[in-house]
Amino acid sequence: MSLFRKFFGSTNSASEEETENEYNNSPIDNSMSIDEQFIFNFKKNGGKFLYCENLEEVKEQFENILEENDWYESEVLCYNPNLFNLLDENKLSYEKPANPKFLFVSCENLIAEEGSILFSSKQIKQHKPNELPVDIIVLAKTSQILAMKSDGLSAIKKKYGTDIPTNITAIKYFEKAKEEDFTQYGSSAKNLYLLLLEDL
Repeated sequence: MSLFRKFFGSTNSASEEETENEYNNSPIDNSMSIDEQFIFNFKKNGGKFLYCENLEEVKEQFENILEENDWYESEVLCYNPNLFNLLDENKLSYEKPANPKFLFVSCENLIAEEGSILFSSKQIKQHKPNELPVDIIVLAKTSQILAMKSDGLSAIKKKYGTDIPTNITAIKYFEKAKEEDFTQYGSSAKNLYLLLLEDL
């Protein structure tokens, strides 16, 4: 049985809500695996996590997000040709969008220590986080979870060699900051869904 299935059971919203409350209310345990740390911190930051065992589940969860937000037949910001097929299947327009409803994107890595998602110019071109749509759907794989940001930067260097991408940035906040939370000052909160595909 998959580690993620063990934690999240079925993919129905009731069990996710219960798990989310459990993660938000419990302190982080140093004996957690890297995967567990990422999930804990990502949910604590307000991210919406959807675990998928295969590509069929990715399609199903993607359609559920579209339905939940009424995003069918909308414009989408997407720079990854590998993701275009899923957009075409759902009649979503991505060529030169004037007013995109959301960003559909892959990422470089998922960072466990802070529950953040690491992007580069390969996914978001030269856009700063505050220039991206508020709503984001990220498709990532379990093999992309790394312990620390420095591991993510090393992985980028190893992956691209001398052609290192620019605009390397991490998005960490997935809900509006509480007024008293000064740690989020100047950051751009996003409504972020993570479709995490099991590939290990």
